[in-house]
Amino acid sequence: MRILCVAALWGALVGAPWIASAASSENQGEEVVKKYVMSPIGWVRKTDKRTTIVIDKKYQDGLLGLDRGMEVWVLYWFDRNDTPEKRAILQVHPRGDLSQPLRGVFATHSPVRPNLIAMSRCKVVSVKENVVEIEGIDAFADTPVLDMKSAAPPSDPKEKPSTPPPAARS
Repeated sequence: MRILCVAALWGALVGAPWIASAASSENQGEEVVKKYVMSPIGWVRKTDKRTTIVIDKKYQDGLLGLDRGMEVWVLYWFDRNDTPEKRAILQVHPRGDLSQPLRGVFATHSPVRPNLIAMSRCKVVSVKENVVEIEGIDAFADTPVLDMKSAAPPSDPKEKPSTPPPAARS
């Protein structure tokens, strides 16, 4: 399954070809269309007692080093909100609470937005072959997973951020 990006990862698949455009100096104002192609790396699966992410077997080697107790950021697609109307919503009342003032979707965790990318921080319960069991996720069963990233700071000194933490800078 392919997902096209730029205001459109999923829209192209469900008949809503959202394509962003930008002017280019080379084309002197002509419309330039860029497409980014992404494929899910796996899917959220839920049963009564377990929540898992089943990774496509071709990405299984990418799970090396992912262990029980680690926390990961899981990036997924809000596929059930993919309509032109919902993608056009740019301001919301946080958590749907009308007593709260309107805020831009980029200042919230709203599931309606131009690009329906979501993320949840999840604790790993186990990793067996291509199946990662997690404590839970704010996603529906059968939601496409776009990526997973360690939520912990890198442990390899070569990968550490170049800016020291605030306490070390003072």
